[in-house]
Amino acid sequence: MKNRFPKIVQIAIISVYLIFLAGSIVRMTGSGMGCPDWPKCFGYYIPPTSEEQITWKPNTEFKEGFIIIKDETLFVAEHDLKTSSEFNLKNWAKYTKHDYNKFNKYHTWTEYINRLVSVLAGFVFLFLVYGAYKNRKIDKRIPLLAYTAFFLMLFEAWLGKTVVDSNLTPTIITIHMVVGLIIIALLLWLQFIVSDNKKVYKYNSLFNKLLIASVIFSLIQIAMGTQVRQFIDEQVKLYGFENKNYSLMNPSFKFYFHRSFTIAIVLVNLGLLYLNQLKNLGYKLVNWIVFLIFLETITGILMYYAEIPFGTQAIHLLAGAILFGLQFYLWLQSRKTLSTQSSVGS
Repeated sequence: MKNRFPKIVQIAIISVYLIFLAGSIVRMTGSGMGCPDWPKCFGYYIPPTSEEQITWKPNTEFKEGFIIIKDETLFVAEHDLKTSSEFNLKNWAKYTKHDYNKFNKYHTWTEYINRLVSVLAGFVFLFLVYGAYKNRKIDKRIPLLAYTAFFLMLFEAWLGKTVVDSNLTPTIITIHMVVGLIIIALLLWLQFIVSDNKKVYKYNSLFNKLLIASVIFSLIQIAMGTQVRQFIDEQVKLYGFENKNYSLMNPSFKFYFHRSFTIAIVLVNLGLLYLNQLKNLGYKLVNWIVFLIFLETITGILMYYAEIPFGTQAIHLLAGAILFGLQFYLWLQSRKTLSTQSSVGS
């Protein structure tokens, strides 16, 4: 299928996984509130690089919407102004969405780059929607899947703003993650439809059912993982980022469930590996799935017993998202009825 649309679908999938990676780096570095507002950052389209830029100073011009820190409090300029020798509260409003009042240029720019990745993905999705419209007569599922993924991306953008405004509310972060996985599933389904490679595999009912269970288990595990990570973030706030060794002191039930549920995930996917070899089904993705589960387990152990080594959280989260994607795509391959597709035009 030599045309542009399948390539656009692939780029869209990569762009979403880059968002996962960027988001995991934000969480890993504690940069979630690096920008207190959205879509701007301290009122700037290009974030400040030093605290001096957001500190109140006399005889200085500030644009409407600029955010400053004064006396450990955030203030936002209500209009364009030039300060006098004294701070005039009439020109400023307290930023009341949350009490965040710190500036760390590394956290700010980490969060800003995360937003830039999302913006670039948005442009990719515009091309995706256009390509889906052009190919709407080939398969009615193509525009349905593409448009749904696009609208969910818009929903994710709104959720991103809500996450910032709510000061990283755990439930919203979990929804943010789950919706991201749904977008991945929609794009992989689209990729499956437009792909030239339509190899037909041996159907096995037990294998297919175990695969459905593995997809559901992964979704539950990732959602629970975001809750565990939020618990760690709360502990870090109490003890400081440099005291990560205290982050899993007295863990909640969610942590123990997340850790123990790994056993069920390992058993189900080892069952897939066994059936694939025993019945000679020929699913190559199974080997990658088992490898990713091994990687997830190792990074999870390191985070718990080695005080969250740098990079392990990003690997853990990204590997989990890729694992979910591979399991879902494998399910598409393993279904009893495989629809045959004609070539999609450019």
